[in-house]
Amino acid sequence: MCVFKNMTEHNIAALLDAGLCVTVNSDDPAYFGGYMNQNLIGTFEALPELSARHAHQLAANSFEASFAPQADKARWRTALDAVFAAA
Repeated sequence: MCVFKNMTEHNIAALLDAGLCVTVNSDDPAYFGGYMNQNLIGTFEALPELSARHAHQLAANSFEASFAPQADKARWRTALDAVFAAA
């Protein structure tokens, strides 16, 4: 079963813009393909409406959705914000 027949139909931008904690993931890439970087690159290639702001939000969401300690999440978010502020 497939939610979207083609990645160009995906509504990830609208979900992010609505403030949902959307993430891009991989699941058993050795068996199914789709390593993390490939999935992110493929998402941005298929959806030209995605911006640097969306990339920032996806990265921040990945921290928040993780089981990492809050101190690590805060440190990673600070580093992420610094990288995007410098761009």
